[in-house]
Amino acid sequence: MTQHIHRLGLRAASAASALLTLFLAAGTAWALEPFKVQDIRVEGLQRVEPGTVFASLPLRVGDDYDDEKGAAAIRALFALGLFKDVRLEASGNVLRVLVQERPTIADVDFAGTREFDKDVLKKTMRDVGLAEGRPYDKALTDRAEQELKRQYINKSLYGAEVLTTVTPVERNRVNLSFTVVEGEPARIKEIRVVGNKAFSESTLKGLFDQDTGGWLSWYTKSDRYSRAKLDADLQTLRSYYLERGYLEFRVDSTQVAISPDKQDISIAVNVTEGARYVVSGVKLEGDYLERDDEFKALVAIRPGEPYNAEQVTQTTKAFSEYFARFGFAFARVEAVPEIDRENNRVAFIVQADPARRAYVRRINVSGNNRTRDEVIRREFRQYEASWYDGDKIRLSRDRVDRLGFFSEVHVETQEVPGSPDQVDLVINVVEKPSGSLQMGVGFSTAEKVSLSLGFTQENIFGSGNYLGVDVNTSKYRRTLVFSTTNPYFTPEGISRTLDLYYRTDRPYEDQGGNYQLITMGGAVRFGVPFSETDTVFYGGGIEQTRIRPGTNIPATYLSYAEHFGYSSLSAPLTLGWSRDDRDSALVPNSGRYQRLNSDWSVAGDTRYLRANYQFQQYVPLNKRFTVAFNSELGLGKGINGRPFPVFKNFYSGGLGSVRGFDQGTLGPRDVTGASLGGPKKLTLNAELIAPFPGAGNDRTLRVFTFADLGNVFGENEKIAFKDLRASVGLGLSWISPLGPLRLAFAQPVRKFAGDRIQKLQFQIGTSF
Repeated sequence: MTQHIHRLGLRAASAASALLTLFLAAGTAWALEPFKVQDIRVEGLQRVEPGTVFASLPLRVGDDYDDEKGAAAIRALFALGLFKDVRLEASGNVLRVLVQERPTIADVDFAGTREFDKDVLKKTMRDVGLAEGRPYDKALTDRAEQELKRQYINKSLYGAEVLTTVTPVERNRVNLSFTVVEGEPARIKEIRVVGNKAFSESTLKGLFDQDTGGWLSWYTKSDRYSRAKLDADLQTLRSYYLERGYLEFRVDSTQVAISPDKQDISIAVNVTEGARYVVSGVKLEGDYLERDDEFKALVAIRPGEPYNAEQVTQTTKAFSEYFARFGFAFARVEAVPEIDRENNRVAFIVQADPARRAYVRRINVSGNNRTRDEVIRREFRQYEASWYDGDKIRLSRDRVDRLGFFSEVHVETQEVPGSPDQVDLVINVVEKPSGSLQMGVGFSTAEKVSLSLGFTQENIFGSGNYLGVDVNTSKYRRTLVFSTTNPYFTPEGISRTLDLYYRTDRPYEDQGGNYQLITMGGAVRFGVPFSETDTVFYGGGIEQTRIRPGTNIPATYLSYAEHFGYSSLSAPLTLGWSRDDRDSALVPNSGRYQRLNSDWSVAGDTRYLRANYQFQQYVPLNKRFTVAFNSELGLGKGINGRPFPVFKNFYSGGLGSVRGFDQGTLGPRDVTGASLGGPKKLTLNAELIAPFPGAGNDRTLRVFTFADLGNVFGENEKIAFKDLRASVGLGLSWISPLGPLRLAFAQPVRKFAGDRIQKLQFQIGTSF
């Protein structure tokens, strides 16, 4: 079988060949003598329907044939793009249309494409016009090669070579194969900033996401040149100067040079800093809805301080948002500088025109390929046919973002043509995988290796409902939990959660034992939203706990069983409250989260009260660093003359409490050394979160330092600072495809004899 190989650069020859074919064919038509067409026959068709040819011909039976109509017929058939040759012949008064079909593409394949997925490339080829079943066109093949090269250039693979192989197969078809030699990516060898005086070159280059590479470049690819990234870096450079008083700073030019072997790239940025200006004053002009004092309180520009473009932007944005609160979606706010170059001072006149009040005509949702529209729309507090309200729109955006189903959420305002008082809102979302596989691994002298697995789908079938299954295969604690939540059980937003669980527990201890605590039960819980950030939970359930005796059973459990039985049935009622105003549920940078849960056993063999309160606060220090605080307090007490059930005790130690100590081993111990937990628990955590070295500003991969403090106390013990365990350490946080992963290495700094240490711990699907 013969193979025809075409390389990039034959486009002109192909075009010339097509023109020559058309010219010769037209010449054949012009050689025919005029006659009246009594019949038209089409010959040479294989896959093209005859009706397609007859529909394109400008001639019909009974028409008079002449040279002009013959040329028009040939042009029309070539324009279909289905034929590589068209001729007209006459047999008496019969017009014969002789065609040779273009080969049809049987298959498109790629070889050597490590940088791209083949399915993505095939979609790109379809957009160009090359796909299975379509006619083969050499010009389209050349375009495809150019597009492939463009894709590789965007990946800094400037030396990539593309070779196209066309292989004829049966039934006038061809196979197309694009063989790519990717080569090595071009890497940034040098970055220079020229013209800087106020700041060192190393300081300015440290602002760039692109750099000359480091030990983590294989992950960040920061040493690969991208024009879009360079533009972003230049904007960062401008912002750096403009926020420090350099009002007239400008980037004069950028030069990007590539070495002859297409492996090294040099970047030179030429800048003019200009003078440093101080703000002399701020004045308001325009219509401020008779609320001048309220707008003045929003001014962030500070007279007497160096000019700061961020403060100017913050002021105009705050003004626009405040106008939007009253329905003025098209308010025009501009901060006009009055520059005094002799004294290096600048004054600002903030001019405002509220324009016209508008209401929202329609709300559209875009980008949700899997999530249903209603899941997004029900979080919106701005309604259609209502006055435009900027606060409600921002709140709506935050509520959609807090669903945790999307990596990006943006709201775009569009004017309605012909209706100056109407706008449309477009909610643009980018979906992310909402299912996760949770896995935890621990190492200890007691358990050696423990493994926990879990599956969660926060947006099952795009409905917004939660489904979770948790399985723990620990040697001492085995768990099977099934949970599902419908966040809109009622149209008003009342949620419903169903839980079914089966647990077998055994305290951590070295000498083993075959006793068990077996707990099974189910519960239903409802959540009632009382405000945009506050939800109250209530519900109830039935639970049975059995103490199965065996070797090395703790004396505390044995004593409880002898007094109150080996099997206990209870019917606890639950009441809780949560408040969440964090900016993100996945990677929070600011905001606060609070949660209070309580259980009250009102019937059955046990009588107790148990409550747990958690508080989290995120404080951004700047764009890169965040301080996070977490605290948790748990209290339990027996009522109606009965003690607090030992199997309801709190546990502490390990991830989620005090890192550096073996999981769940802090607090009171039995005479056998078994960890019993306790009815009182206190945990305090603090973290300083920063980008991973070499990862730029990537918030999906971060490092943190932490300090933990906490312990569990018995029923007759007081929560005392002197008994708290403490640890410090270093950790890694990564938003992995399986879910949030946290790896921690902790060093206990306050420990007591008998404490079990576990310095290295990691878990997927957890925080703190």
